[in-house]
Order: sequence, then structure tokens, then C-alpha cells
Amino acid sequence: MNKPSASMHNVEHMDGRELLPLSPRALNQDQDPQAGPLSTEQGFGGEKGRRSPADYRALWKKAIHQQILLIRMEKENQRLEASRDELHIRKMKLDYQEVCQCSKELQALWDRKLSSPCRTKVQWDKEEIHSAVCQGVPKGRRGEAWLLLSQQYRLRHRLPQRQQPPETSYQDLLKQLTAQQHAILVDLGRTFPTHQYFSAQLGAGQLSLYNLLKAYSLLDTEVGYCQGISFVAGLLLLHMSEEQAFDTLKFLMYDLGIRRQYCPDMISLQIQMYQLSRLLHDYHRNLYNHLEEHEICPSLYAAPWFLTLFASQFPLGFVARIFDLLFVQGTEVIFKVALCLLSSHEGEILECDGFESIVDYLKSTIPTLTQSQMEETITKAVEMDISKQLHAYEVEYHVLQDELSDAPPPSEESDRLDKLEKSNAQLKKQNMDLLEKLQAARLKIQTLESSVESFLSRESKMKHLIRSLEQEKASYQKTIERMRSSLPSDALADVEMTQLKSSNNGKAKAACKKP
Repeated sequence: MNKPSASMHNVEHMDGRELLPLSPRALNQDQDPQAGPLSTEQGFGGEKGRRSPADYRALWKKAIHQQILLIRMEKENQRLEASRDELHIRKMKLDYQEVCQCSKELQALWDRKLSSPCRTKVQWDKEEIHSAVCQGVPKGRRGEAWLLLSQQYRLRHRLPQRQQPPETSYQDLLKQLTAQQHAILVDLGRTFPTHQYFSAQLGAGQLSLYNLLKAYSLLDTEVGYCQGISFVAGLLLLHMSEEQAFDTLKFLMYDLGIRRQYCPDMISLQIQMYQLSRLLHDYHRNLYNHLEEHEICPSLYAAPWFLTLFASQFPLGFVARIFDLLFVQGTEVIFKVALCLLSSHEGEILECDGFESIVDYLKSTIPTLTQSQMEETITKAVEMDISKQLHAYEVEYHVLQDELSDAPPPSEESDRLDKLEKSNAQLKKQNMDLLEKLQAARLKIQTLESSVESFLSRESKMKHLIRSLEQEKASYQKTIERMRSSLPSDALADVEMTQLKSSNNGKAKAACKKP
């Protein structure tokens, strides 16, 4: 049998207070002998109260093993906590009412498509994908579906080299500074202000939105940043990570061509407003005449619909369904939804007999859709086909512009018309700004009214509580009076003296406490 080493022999005679925290002897100095595996009473083959070096090695090995297990458990707890936080944020992001609920069969179909290993390299049947999107997209996997649809689109349509965005990574863009910083920061609080993910000032949602808008403003220097992009970017962030949202935003802007409406000249937006006006003229003549009679052009009410893809005013579930269709039908779906919204409210709009009342209805009442109205609008938009008309109206717009430029009017008349057009444009802009401020004020009034109702409710509860306490006090006073009346006179005098002394003591203590 080997002799114990000198160092181990010294360990046996050391005071337990000198050992390391994990030392078996240090751990059992003040514990009950029967309390655990480090007790000297349990016996390791040596004499009672003394252990061999092998026993100490076994105890050290066990202590180290337990410490490793504790570290592993701590890391696992941290992973679980991070997972719970991620699930909470995901639930917060998707906190909206879905339009067109998916059946179990449709969910299974999307699960198969989204788990296919070759989904990014092989073109799928276009009609099959279109049919699946029109039936619905699961809310929980909507971000994955949008990525898949953008990848399938790029497999079929390749942008010319000169139209492709610069090949700069998202992380590299975040390291740079943007000249659009102030405008982006100002709009952060205005983007989905009532949604929990974006409502916290400079919270996780607003920081992610700032990063995304900053990166795009550096990538697309021609557009930079324009009001409206923040709502598109915000809706993408609700369904995917920052980098995925950045890639999807590039797809919408460049591949689908939405960036043209944000260019400084706004020519694309002017064409879109002309196309919508012509659609109303051809499909809903009475509504068109009514709006023209009151000098209400589409730019007064439909410009926010196009610039934010309906996200600034309409319910999120409805906007998400519009985005679903946007990935398979392109920008045509924006016109179809706008036309369906106007046609479904045609009767109510015709009943409005003034400029303010019509604009207020278009901007405030139409966005408050019921669930059935949203589903009906999406169904009608899916079935509608206006691609040929839109192309013809665009050609028509360019022809009219060419004719106007080729036939200049007399100089005086031209100057007068220019001044009137500029004045009209300024008035329209001021009117739109005032309407937006009015809408914001109404929203603030609603918030304040709800706060007042809450305060009134609390006040009512407090009054009720005060009344109950007063009744209880009166009841106690009656009880005291009855008890006083039942006491003998000498006992009553003792009680009064006791109360007087306690009152004097209380006043003396209060006087001592005063500075």
C-alpha cells in the first residue's frame, strides 16, 4: 500500500478555516454530522473521524463534478430564459387580428413548402404558389413565407445589372453615418405608435427600425429616406429579423419597383394617382363625378395608401394580407385594394355633401374596417384583373404630358396658370397637413378620454370606499357609546383619564419629532 504524500499529510492536520471554499473539510465544519455526503460519520474505509488520501481525492472529485453540473445548469437556465424572452417578443410582434384564418390543410401545405430543402434554387409552379397565397398565409410563418416568395420571384425575374442595388452588407452599412438621421429619428415615434413593440421610446422595436431605415438610406442614396418607408420597414420587422427585413425591403424597393414612388420628383406617385382616377372614371362613374364636383383628387386621400402600402391607417392583419398578395401580384394589388375600398363605401361617400366631410370620411372612416369587410375586400381584390388598364393609363399619362409640353400656351396665361397651380399645390399640401394634425389630435383626444374614464372609475371606487369607511366609523362610534353607557361612573372616569394621558403623550412625541 502506498504511503500518503507529505502534502496530503499536511492537509489532514490543517484547520478547516484555512481550506478553500470547495474543500470537503471546510464545508462540513459547522454542519450536522448526518447532513450530507461530506460528513465524517459516513465512513470511507478509514477510522471514524479520519480519512485516507483516497477518500479526500474522491470528495474533491465529487465536489468538482457537482460544480461542473451547477455551471451547466446555470448555462441551461440562461438559454431557457433567452428562449422565453424571444418567445415573448415574437408574441408581442404578432399581436394583431388575422384576416382569412388558415385551415389545418393549408398550414400543412405551407409547412411542407417552407421546409423543402431546394426551395431557394428550384422554381415552383407559379399558379400553385399564387393559389396558396390567395387562400391565406399562417401568421406565425408569414416572415418565412415572404422570404420564400421573394426568392421564387428572383428565380423568374432577374433585374438588369444597372437596376440592381449596391452589394453592401447590412452590417457594413450600420457602421456608417447617414445624413437622414434627424428625419428618421423624428418618424420613429410616429410609426405604429399604438403597437406595443414600437411604442416604447428608443426601445427594441424603435432601435431595430432605426437601424433598418439608416441602412437603406445609405444603400439607396437617390431615395435616401422618405416618409412612408418607415411603415413598410416596420411591418417587415414584425415578421422577421433585421437582416431578413433589410433583404426583403430591398426586394420590394428594387425588384418590385416601389422605390420609384419615393424618388424626389415623385413622378411615379403622380402616375399612380392618375391611374387611380382613371379607374374610378371607368368603373365607378358616379363616385368619380362626385369627387370631381368637390375638387377632391386621389392625392388627398390615396397618397398615404400608396406611400405606406396602407400600413399607416389600416389594421395590421389587413395590411399583412395585402403584403401577402404584393409578393405574388406586384404593385397592381395596391390599386385593386384601393378601388375595392372606394367601391364598397360608394353609397356613404355619395351621401357626404361637402369637401371636409368627404375627405374626413375617406381618411378616418374607411380605415375602420370590420373583420367581414376586410375579408370581402381581399377576396374581391384577388379576383380582379386590371393589369391591362393600368398599362394603358400609364401610356396615356405620358402622351398627355408630352402634348402639354409641346403646345405652350400664351406667356401671360401660362404664368397665371403656373401661379394658380403652385398656389393650389400649396393649399392642398396645407390641407393634407391640417387633416393629418386633426387625425393626430383626435387620437390624442381618444387617449385622454380613456384616461379620464379611468380616473372617474377610480374616483367612484374611492368614494364608495370612503362611504363604507364612514359607515364603519359610525358603527364603531355607536358601539363605543353603548359600551360607555354600560360602564359605571368611576370606571368611565378612569377611561377618560387614560385617553387624556395617551393624547398628551402623542402630542409630546409629535413635538419632539419636529425640528
